[in-house]
Amino acid sequence: MHPMVVRWAAMILFSGLIVAGLEILHLPAALLLGPMAAGILFAIRDKPVVIHRSLLYLAQGVVGCMIARSIPLSIFAEIGKSWPLFAFTILSVIATSTLLGCLLARWQILPGSTAIWGASPGAATVMTLMSESYGADSRLVALMQYMRVMVVAIIATLVARIGTPPDVAETSAGFDILSPVIWPAFSGTLLLIICSIMLSLLLRIPAGPLLLSLAGGVIAQDSGLLQIELPPALLMSAYAIIGWSIGLRFNRAILLYAAKTVPRLLISIAVLVAICGFFAWLLVRFAGIDPLTAYLATSPGGADSVAIIASASQVDMPFVMAMQTGRFILVLITGPALARWVTKRMSSRWEKKEKSHYKE
Repeated sequence: MHPMVVRWAAMILFSGLIVAGLEILHLPAALLLGPMAAGILFAIRDKPVVIHRSLLYLAQGVVGCMIARSIPLSIFAEIGKSWPLFAFTILSVIATSTLLGCLLARWQILPGSTAIWGASPGAATVMTLMSESYGADSRLVALMQYMRVMVVAIIATLVARIGTPPDVAETSAGFDILSPVIWPAFSGTLLLIICSIMLSLLLRIPAGPLLLSLAGGVIAQDSGLLQIELPPALLMSAYAIIGWSIGLRFNRAILLYAAKTVPRLLISIAVLVAICGFFAWLLVRFAGIDPLTAYLATSPGGADSVAIIASASQVDMPFVMAMQTGRFILVLITGPALARWVTKRMSSRWEKKEKSHYKE
């Protein structure tokens, strides 16, 4: 049997085992973190598996449509009802995370653009994918993003369990892989993804498959032109492809460097979580929001993991998702400009350090 076939089979098997372990522990983003860990294992053992770029483009398009499906027009109506409150909270969280990113770059813990993308409080998968297109090291960005997602999700879950009556049933976060597929809607969704990929290649837009499918999906869905349909098996495959593509880029040098930065990254995550907790207290004190809703709304983790936790709790779900979605959209718009600005301002401080951190 061809060695590459054996490697693929082994990596899929290891990915499945790691995903199963993470699911047992109820950790978020297991479907992406499992393949990423398997990819790292194969990369450092010098047994890489090649993933064709077209598969990565397809996976980005699927993730873009997945996010678009979760952004209905009602979210914007919720934001519009209390826009000063949303603006203050969202901008405060973004300013705090940007400041922490600047400090990580200033203290030469991480290179400038990598620090900003890693500290961005948006959807972790999107920030990781976009960071590579804008010159950051997606491996370190992924490490920082998913460390924060796991820490925030664990804390948010504990807070939710304390604040939720025991008789409230928990909602399963897993995929029902046998759920029926609406084939006409799926065909339209697949056409949107393919068109987004082709247009992004034509226009050479950074992270284009993801951004164009996201924008096109929101417009098509909310105008009634398309019902976004993504079979669970396709979503699982997209997560796996993205996880493998990140993990396979690691090597021994980058892992050693990452291990040295983990304690300081954990401290920065703890600081960010604490500051966001203070913003939640302000919402409780001055806006009359219930504590659990305020905490979940300001949590700097992934919107998807927060949504899962919120759905199993007695909170104001529209408020939580409006806050998380509004922040994600603003980070999506401002992220590239912020990363370029910080990189330009601090290039003289970390450029020499960056060259010696690790070899590609």
